[in-house]
Amino acid sequence: MEEKKVLNINLVEVIRLLIADRKKICIYCGVATIIAIVVAFSIPRIYKSSVMLAPESSSNSLTSNISSLASMVGMDMKFGADDDAIYPEIYPDLMQSTKFLVGLFDIPITTKDQKIKTTYYDYIKNKQKNPWWTYPKILLDQLIKKLKGKTEQKGGIIDPTMLSKEDFETAQAISQSIDCKVDKKTNVITITVTAQDALAAKTITDSVKSKLQEYITDYRTNKARHDLAYMEKLCKEAQADYDRARYNYATYSDNYLGLVRESYKVKQEELENEMQLRYNIYTQVIQQLQISKAKVQERTPAFTEIQPACVPIKHSNTPKIIILAGFVFLAFAIRLSILLWRNRNMFFA
Repeated sequence: MEEKKVLNINLVEVIRLLIADRKKICIYCGVATIIAIVVAFSIPRIYKSSVMLAPESSSNSLTSNISSLASMVGMDMKFGADDDAIYPEIYPDLMQSTKFLVGLFDIPITTKDQKIKTTYYDYIKNKQKNPWWTYPKILLDQLIKKLKGKTEQKGGIIDPTMLSKEDFETAQAISQSIDCKVDKKTNVITITVTAQDALAAKTITDSVKSKLQEYITDYRTNKARHDLAYMEKLCKEAQADYDRARYNYATYSDNYLGLVRESYKVKQEELENEMQLRYNIYTQVIQQLQISKAKVQERTPAFTEIQPACVPIKHSNTPKIIILAGFVFLAFAIRLSILLWRNRNMFFA
């Protein structure tokens, strides 16, 4: 039977090998240092800007006030018991949706040095600095486009459900530059945006915050706004009916003033009753209109800005010393692995 060899690494032997091979180790580390310096200075600077928001809870102190107002006019309305389909925990998923990302394309961007003034779409697509090792791929993509005869279509409304390849790639790039985190204990929302310009990072952060608030507000108040529009329509119709009944009563009374025949009195009473009925309907609709307006306000969410977005002072790149240390350590590990492999017979018994 063949005997199984057991790995037995002697630390002293390993150190002896390293000392004997110190020249090549220095060469490996020196080459790694040069590569690390080139890589570190080739990576474009990035800046991060963050904003912290605290959304209000779904229940509101205004709820009881509206319920009291409704009870005064004989209506039984229960507010505050609705469950939202969009809650803070799914805000990160919402912000990664194509519809949300496409809505950010037209954000106006101005860089800190005032040299670039464009839209977020154009900034991501055409104004980004790239490390030198990505240029071969970029040139290859441009060559393929020319061979296929594809031209860029500028302007027009972009349909989030039918994106072109370029629009989809731009949306993905925007998605990677936006990060949203929600603290499950406190529901505090932290939105962080990464950009290659400090002022642009702050501008985009504010715009993403506003877009999120607008989206949530539209969702929360959608039904209430439809109800309000319907009540406004009913109010106009009730007012027109009341004005018509009042005009008919006043006209009839003026035309037959002083007559004592019962038939005229009966007709006058009918018109007066009709006018009073229309007035009662009109006042009830007015009351319900006020309740609908209060409902829209009650459903409008409020976001408390704990930490506003600021223009970052320092870049957020990985420190160059860490990149250098990583490359040097990798070179040392590679050389050590080569030494151990070449002298593997020394360590197996």
